[in-house]
Amino acid sequence: MSSPKGSQAQKTRLPSFTRKVPLEVPSPTEKDWSKDDEEDYVFKDPDEELDSLPQPYRMINKLVNLLFDRSWEVIEERDALRKSELSRIRPTVYPPVVESKLNKMPNCMAISQDYVFIGGARGFSIHSLFNAKQIYVWEKLKVDVTSICATDLGSEILIAPVDEIGIVRLFYLYKDGLCLIKAINEVEDTSKQSTCLKMEISQGGDFAAFFLQGAGDIWLDVYKLPKESWLKEVEHPQLSINPKKKVRQLQLNTLDAMTSDNLEMDISFRGDVKLSLPVHIMKIKPPKPVTGTTFKSPLEVFAKIEDCYGLGSGQNHFIRESQWEQQAAVFNASYKKYLDGEWEEEPLSMATFHFLPPGCITATPVDVKSPSGVAYVLGVHWTGSHNFFLYLLNRTLKDKLDPEGVWPCAAPIAVSQLSCSSSYLVLACEDGVLTLWDLAEGFPLGVVALPEGCICQSIHFLKYFLVHEGRNVFPEGPVKSQMKCVVLCTDASLHLVAAQGSEAPTISVLVERPVNHLDEAVCAVAPVPALPGMVLIFSRDGHVHLMDVAKPHIICAFAPPRPYHLAVPWKPMFVVSFHHPCFLLRGDHPDEIKSTDDAKNIQNSLFYFNFEAYPLLENISRNCSIPQSALTANMGFPHELPLEKRCESFLQKRFLVISAVI
Repeated sequence: MSSPKGSQAQKTRLPSFTRKVPLEVPSPTEKDWSKDDEEDYVFKDPDEELDSLPQPYRMINKLVNLLFDRSWEVIEERDALRKSELSRIRPTVYPPVVESKLNKMPNCMAISQDYVFIGGARGFSIHSLFNAKQIYVWEKLKVDVTSICATDLGSEILIAPVDEIGIVRLFYLYKDGLCLIKAINEVEDTSKQSTCLKMEISQGGDFAAFFLQGAGDIWLDVYKLPKESWLKEVEHPQLSINPKKKVRQLQLNTLDAMTSDNLEMDISFRGDVKLSLPVHIMKIKPPKPVTGTTFKSPLEVFAKIEDCYGLGSGQNHFIRESQWEQQAAVFNASYKKYLDGEWEEEPLSMATFHFLPPGCITATPVDVKSPSGVAYVLGVHWTGSHNFFLYLLNRTLKDKLDPEGVWPCAAPIAVSQLSCSSSYLVLACEDGVLTLWDLAEGFPLGVVALPEGCICQSIHFLKYFLVHEGRNVFPEGPVKSQMKCVVLCTDASLHLVAAQGSEAPTISVLVERPVNHLDEAVCAVAPVPALPGMVLIFSRDGHVHLMDVAKPHIICAFAPPRPYHLAVPWKPMFVVSFHHPCFLLRGDHPDEIKSTDDAKNIQNSLFYFNFEAYPLLENISRNCSIPQSALTANMGFPHELPLEKRCESFLQKRFLVISAVI
């Protein structure tokens, strides 16, 4: 029978020792025992031992611990971000020079010469680029204008607004008169109405192309614009309107012109002036899918392409329908596990087109007389197509529509871009490979591949510049076979591509893909023609930075005054002037965005930024060119020497080497 003391001793929980290593048989001699044996034991307090919780409390405990762990990770990440923000050198932020209040919501903008064209509700308005004052308003539509294009024709301007229905109209602005030329795709029967999805006007305004959709079909309409007849018809109209009206020509030379209020300008709509209509020259439809051949012998195939029309398009072949079916069966059997599942609807096939001038690649026939600088070829590629088609523009609608040339690519063409001078063309394929073409000289500048995983989203040509004595400068005089462009990828990374002559093109990273801070992702890029090597970068968080691509580094930033901000930062509304050192940016007030009940009282603002008004950019804008003589004297720029001088220098060096050997 146990004693009470014994039972009490059994109830008392004594401290225990737990061995950290597996148990072993000790040595019989005490002196052989290890002195470090005490370190192999850990003291455990029995009162601190945790008992295993039953379900569902065990699961709740795990979830609570997980919640605390993740919360602590977020706290540490925010703390690290706050410390990095405090240590980051912030660029200087410049406010706008002029603010223009608009009584209606602007949807689109365009700049040409000294005017700003703003599309909005029921039409568009014309503003002065210098003082942001409204000059004229044309509001005769029942719907809003969603996009607008303005092309400089010399002393005149061709305006092409597109409304919500997809109707595109051509307007002609000459001095103080605005004339409506024609609504390109407007018809009386609304069931037959077509929609304009995209348009392009050639440099100089000799041709225009409109990508239309209607009745389940898509096509490309190309017109020849009689701009010489328009000028004569406007200068010698049958009826004159307001002959006493005076007009002052505007010029933007200094900052004072931006803020001057003594400018007099009055534009009136001249409805009585009838201008010649554009001439429809061709209608291009998407290429037919490649199917089985209808030819009975190879001789018929060669006879079809004896004039080289369509050579390379893949349409003229000798592959039977059964061979296509066998190839499709093999493909489906090989990749069955990837093909099983729901298929998404194929996107609408879109056309991208450019007006190319005559050159070595697109040479003008002897019997065709084409003025210098006038577009001669239309280049077209379709969504998912490997081919870049070339169509001559000196034709009529009755002529047989066949491409005069085809440039096949190894992968489908995703993006293409023509430089402002129409001298260079870049074709970006879906596999990330870019082909750089020198259209004037007639040879490819090279082929370059984007980093793995990068897909081209947009291409932006820079006015060619050089780094001279640590400064970016524009070389005076013509520059041949040298180009630079900025490539924005779908992962928000930014790259600089440069090519010159026979040297291999180079590619460098300007902005890497954001990993931790997705709000800093680049969503839009715009070159600044007035500043050498500078581009505007728009990020998703609403910031606008000016970057020097030669360094590369951020020089400064631009922002509207508080509390204005960009309503849609990932799709900012802006326009950069090609001839003047300024750009325009739309800003929205938070209160104005929320107050949708009284839309008439909403005041929207358009902000004007002039690069010459800011200390950091004033000298860059005014001293940005260098004479050719300074470049030729510098040995750092041997490629700037004329071809004859380079050949002469090369032959002299070779002659000296041969003489020394002899």
